[in-house]
Amino acid sequence: MPDADTQPARILVVDDSPATREVLERHLRAEGHEVRTAESVAAAILALTEASADLVVTDMRMPGADGMDLVRHIREHHRGTGIIMVTGFATVGGAVSAMRQGVDDYLPKPFSDEELRCAVRTALDKVRLRRDLEAPGEAEAPDGLIGRSPAMQRVYRLIARAASASVPVLITGESGTGKELVARAIHYRGPRAAAPFLAVNCAAIPETLIESELFGHARGAFTGATAARQGFFIAADGGTLFLDEVAELSPIAQAKLLRVLQEQTVQAVGADQARRVDVRVIAATNKDLEGLAREGQFREDLFFRLHVLPIEVPPLREREGDVVLLLGHFLAAAAQRESVIAPRPTQAAIAALRRYPWPGNVRELQNLAQRLVIFAEAGEIDTVDLPTVMRYAAAAAPPAGGSTAAGGPGAAPAGAFGAASPPHRTLREVELAYIRAVLESVGGNKTRAAAILGIDRKSLREKLKSEGRSGEEGA
Repeated sequence: MPDADTQPARILVVDDSPATREVLERHLRAEGHEVRTAESVAAAILALTEASADLVVTDMRMPGADGMDLVRHIREHHRGTGIIMVTGFATVGGAVSAMRQGVDDYLPKPFSDEELRCAVRTALDKVRLRRDLEAPGEAEAPDGLIGRSPAMQRVYRLIARAASASVPVLITGESGTGKELVARAIHYRGPRAAAPFLAVNCAAIPETLIESELFGHARGAFTGATAARQGFFIAADGGTLFLDEVAELSPIAQAKLLRVLQEQTVQAVGADQARRVDVRVIAATNKDLEGLAREGQFREDLFFRLHVLPIEVPPLREREGDVVLLLGHFLAAAAQRESVIAPRPTQAAIAALRRYPWPGNVRELQNLAQRLVIFAEAGEIDTVDLPTVMRYAAAAAPPAGGSTAAGGPGAAPAGAFGAASPPHRTLREVELAYIRAVLESVGGNKTRAAAILGIDRKSLREKLKSEGRSGEEGA
């Protein structure tokens, strides 16, 4: 029976085994696809020259040229075509190597009808995503997301594509950029909107409990397990599970998550049998997950399974023009909560906010708006109402589209950061100067500094570490 989630596609099957070609062709035609076959790489190249294909399903080991030769040819001459690699010699290293070279998914022999169906759906979703990203025009902002910058337009297009797909999504971005909002937008714009959306912060769950929390446990599975627990995957069955800070998962939890993504089954701790689940996984991290995978600190095969549809949420400093839109929204929302009239920012205040690098991103702006609604006087927000360190940092940054001459109206006051500020400073330098000023203003207390910045202590430590500073641990 055809899969309702997969639109008919033109598929080329490449395998030197007539029996394998016949099995694949029969199954794919049953799913409603238009299928052609080729017995060798040379025949496949000729077939692609005669008529394009949406997807190529190819064996890896064949006489003469092998499947990787075909992959390289397709990526050079037919970039819009998806690729699934089928092999009876599957290893984690081989699969990862194939995906690095452009394979969209891989299937180890023997495989089930359901595994083939899932692989085809994943590969075709990637193909359609690549095509959608090339389409011109302004994308519509989902509910809860605000901004018209080119950087956010790209995010909106990715959300629209991801919502209509069913493959895993990996959302990356700095702390405070709104990764969970993106995940919720994907869920509520898609066919699973009426089903559960569960958000789990992997970093907030102790390592000893993460398996039980995610996958459940049987009664008596360990000391204290007096009753069975179903776990988040079972609770989210039919819906979406959002795994925030996925880089914090233990190696054992990573292995189990990989199995869920590959087989759509969950086995509770201490259980004898696995249970089939239908869960859309959306993961998020503020770390370089690909770099961690290369260094062996995160499973590389799991990274590629999660990285089917990547979405990078830009930091606020790269969202040209969005600060004013977001500020207006947050001021109105805070004023409504406080039952007051929203204050209006002056042009000078707006100019200062536009120059500011926002190390805490959207969350920091939201916290600022809440404070301004409470403390701004006379219904107006001027530069004097902004935090001192924010005024200094904003003054030190060049305006968008140009730099500020030394001593000019946009220059930082001499000694604002302990010494005269140079006339040309990068946003990164301004951000670090601001962080130093905040730390100094609270006596080096990192907990208080993180609260002012609108970020958590871990993010603050990482920013200081990237600067080459360790600093003293505040209370």
